[in-house]
Amino acid sequence: MKLDLDGVPGTVSVWCAPVGAAEPVYARAEHVPHYAASTMKIAVLVAAYRHDVDAEVEVTDRFPSAVTGAPSYRLARAMDDDPQVWARLGGTASLGWLAERMIVTSSNLATNLVLRTVGIPAADAVWRQVGARHSRIGRGIEDVAAREAGLTNEVTAYDLALLLDAIARDGGRALATLHATRHRDDLAAGLPAGTRIAHKSGWVTGVRHGAGIVYPRDRPPYLLVVLSSTTLPDAAARTLLARIAAASWSGGQ
Repeated sequence: MKLDLDGVPGTVSVWCAPVGAAEPVYARAEHVPHYAASTMKIAVLVAAYRHDVDAEVEVTDRFPSAVTGAPSYRLARAMDDDPQVWARLGGTASLGWLAERMIVTSSNLATNLVLRTVGIPAADAVWRQVGARHSRIGRGIEDVAAREAGLTNEVTAYDLALLLDAIARDGGRALATLHATRHRDDLAAGLPAGTRIAHKSGWVTGVRHGAGIVYPRDRPPYLLVVLSSTTLPDAAARTLLARIAAASWSGGQ
């Protein structure tokens, strides 16, 4: 697997390895922490599926801050990609449905509702349970008071690979949900049409991540995690991730 990433303006971390393998086919800056963006939702998903997924959750856009004594905060509707979750504001939704929307459409409102239900400590504990050392979940989305207090959500390429490897080997509901992800404009865009990939993207200004399990028809599945914190425009960052995915397909196995 040949890649020339030295000219990228920022930090690009990569982990590519067969599912279950101890050693990677390719690794670069795999232990460097990045702001997680929506990739933290994978750990929240695992925590959610350990709860009663049929439990009804009150749908609200106001959330308690992770900082003790700080006022509650409201999540802006403009920060979300899923109008279906917002349509239930003032009503209820099952925890399982919210967990699916959190991944499939990357709904931030669903994420905060799931995180409030399972608790930040339980979601953060998922990292430790798979052996991750550097990744953490410290706050909900748009919790400004927590962000200013230094609480954040971080991931590394290696830690995300550990989590995805555990999900792949378990083969349960979390894996099926990741297969249903609709955003396919970074890693998936670099793979041959029709390739199965269970994955989650994450993006904010200056950040574009992709983490997935790729299922070739003629080879065993493999893990591919690409984290980019750069000054690239998002379109260029998406193209970068697609290029790395293409390299993993042609030269990573």
